[in-house]
Amino acid sequence: MKYSVADHLFEINASPEVLRPLANYAPFETSSEAAPLFAIRFRSPDSPLPSTEGWESVYTDRSDDDMPRIELYRRPSEWLFRLSVTRDGGIVCAIRCDDRWQSAALYALPEYTRFAIDNAAMLLFAFAVADKRTLLFHSSVTVREGKGYLFLGHSGTGKSTHSRQWLAAFPDAALLNDDNPAVRVLPSGEVRVYGTPWSGKTPCYKNEQAPVQALVQLAQAPHNEIRKLKMTQAYPYILASVSGLKVLPEMMDDLYESIAALLAVIPVYYLECLPNTAAARLCAQTCSL
Repeated sequence: MKYSVADHLFEINASPEVLRPLANYAPFETSSEAAPLFAIRFRSPDSPLPSTEGWESVYTDRSDDDMPRIELYRRPSEWLFRLSVTRDGGIVCAIRCDDRWQSAALYALPEYTRFAIDNAAMLLFAFAVADKRTLLFHSSVTVREGKGYLFLGHSGTGKSTHSRQWLAAFPDAALLNDDNPAVRVLPSGEVRVYGTPWSGKTPCYKNEQAPVQALVQLAQAPHNEIRKLKMTQAYPYILASVSGLKVLPEMMDDLYESIAALLAVIPVYYLECLPNTAAARLCAQTCSL
């Protein structure tokens, strides 16, 4: 089955029994005959997880307690990713792919099919579009008056909570995505945010898009206060919020170019806030100036 996310095509090859429960992908199905950026082939549940013998260990990502642990291995022309559900849990799935991010084999323990497909698709998407002025963000996105507002911050900062405050404060506000939206810098210079099949714990899978009005870095505080950031101040926050294989210098260059193009036209704000509608109103008023 082919899917279109932010106007980028990818393919997941699996049995109907595997694909049918994945309702989050249904809005993104496409009958396009164009070649996909990448294809994932789901191996049968009785296929053993590939071992790491003969692979060079490159990196292990265990930065957040509530996020999967990702182990990264490499050998000539191939990558191997092994994932656990929790920081210190056992490996439940593995992705073996070529070094151009075009073809991947996905292995998973039977009870972790959904987890495996979602994480494989997100990783491959982020890597495959890195050189196409497209960024996969860790963000909550609210749309109001046709414009998209991205709320950034580490896990637990309150991104989803702030989006809910916008929904409570403004009847015309709507949630576009609550965890992993895609952002494109178009050839015209316009920056647009797109819904994706990946929205964290909130089931919000909209094949919709909007021009980006602002990005807002959140911080919990006993008050509501907002300020606009300079480009040099904003860059580290944006880089920390986008997905990519940052151990690869060439991918880092691609991310830098996309972020620089984004920051050239989109303002970034730093909001210290309480979890209340007053914070949402302050944010909306400031970002719309």
